[in-house]
Amino acid sequence: MGTVDVANKDITASLADKKPKVVFVLGGPGSGKGTQCANIVEHFHYTHLSAGDLLRAEIKSGSENGTMIQNMIKEGKIVPSEVTIKLLQKAMLESGNDKFLIDGFPRNEENRAAFEAVTKIEPEFVLFFNCPEEEMERRLLSRNQGREDDNIETIRKRFKVFLESSLPVIEYYKAKGKVREIEAAKPVAEVFEAVKVIFTPKAEKVAA
Repeated sequence: MGTVDVANKDITASLADKKPKVVFVLGGPGSGKGTQCANIVEHFHYTHLSAGDLLRAEIKSGSENGTMIQNMIKEGKIVPSEVTIKLLQKAMLESGNDKFLIDGFPRNEENRAAFEAVTKIEPEFVLFFNCPEEEMERRLLSRNQGREDDNIETIRKRFKVFLESSLPVIEYYKAKGKVREIEAAKPVAEVFEAVKVIFTPKAEKVAA
C-alpha cells in the first residue's frame, strides 16, 4: 500500500509543480458541451478530459482498477471520487499539456471537494452550458433515434439528476465569482462566439 501512496503523492506533486490551468465544463445532457469542447481544443489548445471516457477506458483496459470500477457500476454504486480523480491526474500528467477542460466532473459537491483536496488544484473557472430542458429534450430525441437511453422519461430523469447534483457545484463557484455561463440553446456557431470571448486573453481582445 505504501508504494501506491508514494506514487499518488508523486503525481500530485508533479502536477502541482506544473500549476495547470483547469476549467470544469458542466452542462446537462444535450447541452452541446462535447461539441464546444472540441472547438476549444482546436482553437485554444486545451486537452479535453472526459471523466466518463476515462472510466470507460480503464474498464476496457482490463486492469484490476478497471474490474473494480465495472463491478461498482454493475451494482449501481457510485464510483468513489478518488478513483476518478486519480484517472484524471494520470491523464493530465501523461498529456504533457498544462491547460485542461475537465468535462462532466465534478458531478456533485463531494466530487468537487475531493478534487481540490486531492489535487490541490482550484479550477480557473467553471464553464456552464445553460440550456432549457425543452431544448435539450428536442436535441436528444432528434439526435439519437433508437437509442434506448434517449426516451423522454430517461432524458427527464437524467436532467433532474444533473440539476440536483451539479447545481450546488455551480452555486459554490458562483459565490467565488468563477462561473462563466453560456446560453447553450443558440446555434452552435453563436455559442462558440460566446465561448471564444471567455477564452481569449484580455490583451488580445484589446488588440483586436
